[in-house]
Amino acid sequence: MTAGTAYTDQTAALTVAVWSALATVRDPELDAPLTELGFVEHHTVSAGGEAVVGLRLPTYFCAPNFAFLMVADAYDAVSAVPGVEKTVVRLRDHFAADVINNGVAARAGFVASFEGEAVDELDNLRADFVRKAVLAGTDRVCRAMVSSGTDSSSLATLSLGDAPEGPDRERLRARRRELGLPSGDGDALVVDPLTGARIEADRLHKHLGVARITRVSQEANSGVCRGMLRARYPHSVEQEDTP
Repeated sequence: MTAGTAYTDQTAALTVAVWSALATVRDPELDAPLTELGFVEHHTVSAGGEAVVGLRLPTYFCAPNFAFLMVADAYDAVSAVPGVEKTVVRLRDHFAADVINNGVAARAGFVASFEGEAVDELDNLRADFVRKAVLAGTDRVCRAMVSSGTDSSSLATLSLGDAPEGPDRERLRARRRELGLPSGDGDALVVDPLTGARIEADRLHKHLGVARITRVSQEANSGVCRGMLRARYPHSVEQEDTP
């Protein structure tokens, strides 16, 4: 193998690693990876380790705080990939693209980037959406259990480890962990997303109703966003091919 071939192989491997890093970045409202939503328009890695990522959103007026979170998270995820020496993330076709792109590149934060317009950083907003993801995830797990024969009234007494193994349970566990909530197999299956306390039987029905509404809303918004993205970019595939 020549040095040039080895370099090419290394660059190709790094390109795959960058894609995998982007797959960990989620739309905060939809709780879905940017790569699955089709929000990654392109990504390249040069021989020198410069990673360039292009992002796009369903509309020109997508909320700038959501957009900032996604661009900043993509920047952080890609920058953490071993072998990436420089990261460039560019959002296009958005009314605040220049402000967001420049602010993220400068690591300025949301308030400094939108000076005079923003009053708070986005930590609280992010936490709010993760709490909604916990509710939606709880509905997915509990609904599947009830469909398989679990008595719904017993859910208040069950632990996370009692739920069937699979991506829905692990997704719920991961979101709870992000909030610092109990997430071990022995911890309660249904918990308050604010405090992590077990939801007792007398509150279970109402809590699961809220969880169901949250999940339905999240999935409906996801469908709308995917449709709007396809309408906006009709000649593009829904998601970039994995390299």
